[in-house]
This record gives sequence, structure tokens and C-alpha cells, in this order.
Amino acid sequence: MSVGTYSLPKLPYAYNALEPSISAQIMELHHSKHHQTYVTNLNNALKTYATATSSNDIAGQIALQNAIKFNGGGHINHSLFWDNLTPASSAEASPQTAATLMAAITKTWSSFDEFKAAFTKALLGLQGSGWGWLVKDGGSLRIVTTKDQDPVVGGEVPIFGVDMWEHAYYLQYLNGKAAYIENIWKVINWKTAETRFNGGRDDVFKVLKAAI
Repeated sequence: MSVGTYSLPKLPYAYNALEPSISAQIMELHHSKHHQTYVTNLNNALKTYATATSSNDIAGQIALQNAIKFNGGGHINHSLFWDNLTPASSAEASPQTAATLMAAITKTWSSFDEFKAAFTKALLGLQGSGWGWLVKDGGSLRIVTTKDQDPVVGGEVPIFGVDMWEHAYYLQYLNGKAAYIENIWKVINWKTAETRFNGGRDDVFKVLKAAI
């Protein structure tokens, strides 16, 4: 049984490009160390899983499920996260580049400010480590949270996500989660969000195929 080998995707911007919202130090550690660790561990788990499969070791296959889910989820979530961020000075950081998505947000939450408040509340309500996501569920929009590195891999289409693990903000914001959330709105890539909203799951996850 052959398995694909995943690789760390390149960022579409420099490590310091998201400052002051996210520091260069955080971005470099987050991408080159944390994300790389998920990729390395995922590849190792998949290789071991293939060996267990070829030898009909069902117990070994079951034992590896958590490692594949955790590290695979970490790779998925971070790959989507990097692409849904952009420098604050870029045109893509303006919600005006996402007219269709903004209309759907206003229809669902009455206004963009109401949506931001609801999303922020969901993020601050996370206990421990996890993620907050805006997802398209059929023709509707929803805000969902996932624990640890659980990815959005059901029927929903992730539009954009925010990493609420401490490694995403602590070196810069310490325990100031609210300040981190407030500033990350300045670097959301609304052009990418619009593309994901207008497309399907294949459009969203194509970044993963490029990282094989």
C-alpha cells in the first residue's frame, strides 16, 4: 500500500507581513515549527498505518487513528488558515472584495458588526485549544467551533478559520485573547473567503493537494 507524503505549504506572504496583527516571531514559529511538526507526524503515522494494513494488523490500524486525526487535522486547519490571512494593506483585506459573502452574512446576522460580535463570542467561549470557523452549510452560513485540531470535514464548506491555540497568539498577546481576535479581523483575506463561499469543498481543499 503506497501513501502520499505531505509537505509544509509555502506561505503566500512573508513572516512579517501580518504585523502588527500577528508578529513575525509568532508566524515563523507557528508555520516552520508547529505546522511542520503536524506534517512530520502525519507522514510517520500514515507510513506506519500502511505497514499495519499490508500485514492485516487491525489492532495497529486502530491504534493509529488518533494520531492520524490529530496531525492530519493540524495540517488541514493550518493550511486553510494561512490562505485565509493576508496583509492588512492588501486589497484582499477589505470586506468589499467579498460582496456575495457579505450579502449572505448580512442576511444571516443582520449586519457585519453583529456577525463579528457573534464570531468573537464563539471564539472567546472556547475552553482549552481549538478553532472557530465560518462555514457554508448547504445554502446557509453558520459559526462553528472545533476542539483541538479537529477539522471541518463533514458536509460544511469552511469559509475561514481562526486558530485559538495559545501558540497562535501567546508570545505577542499573552492571555489577551480578545485583543488577538480584534486584530485578526484586520488580516482576514476576504477575497479567499468569497472564493470559498462561491465554490465547493474541492475549491477549499485544493491547497492540500498542492502540499502533497
